[in-house]
Amino acid sequence: MRKKVLNRAKDNSNLYNRFDDVEAVINQEKEYSIGENKLFLEEAINDKEYMEIVEDIINNETVAEMKKYRQHYDINTFEHCLNVSYISYRICKKLNLDYKSMARGAMLHDLFLYDWRNSKKELNLDGYHAFVHPQIALENASKIYDLNDKEKDIIVKHMWPVTLALPKYKETYIITLVDKYSALQESAQYYRNKIESKKLFKYAYIFLGLIFLNKLI
Repeated sequence: MRKKVLNRAKDNSNLYNRFDDVEAVINQEKEYSIGENKLFLEEAINDKEYMEIVEDIINNETVAEMKKYRQHYDINTFEHCLNVSYISYRICKKLNLDYKSMARGAMLHDLFLYDWRNSKKELNLDGYHAFVHPQIALENASKIYDLNDKEKDIIVKHMWPVTLALPKYKETYIITLVDKYSALQESAQYYRNKIESKKLFKYAYIFLGLIFLNKLI
């Protein structure tokens, strides 16, 4: 059994001040994040209706453990789930679907709690991560929440068509698309930040070179 790691929260951010009890869990995501990529995270935290739906989930110590694991480049698993959850929630609201089950199920869809970059043997998995992690996430989520059928389907089938079982609900089809969109979004922003950093380095190099040449002259 993986030992639970308590969230080490202390107030050094104003981003989540609107929700004091939520702040205790998520105002320290920078401590676990590798980068500064925030995607839709700030919008999610400032959406009061959305936060009322997922507040108990993001306050949960087990869910907060996702902050320790890198998901895509400089985004941790907690941030990825929050991003997917909020985008999916907004889509379901516009389509008059079950946005509450969508928000909650999506927030738990990657609750596998390990570094997926480690080998299958090291993790003692029954198969490759892409195929088995939805079931692991469902098992972990079911230990801490009484999930409805739609939330279970959202979690266990979010990787379709990589996993073969067909989604049962419209909401599940939505997360299969949003999850992949979010991964691309996170990857694109990472490389965009890389390119901008290289440009800054290049301009700094030119600037310092001009100063050096000016002194020689």
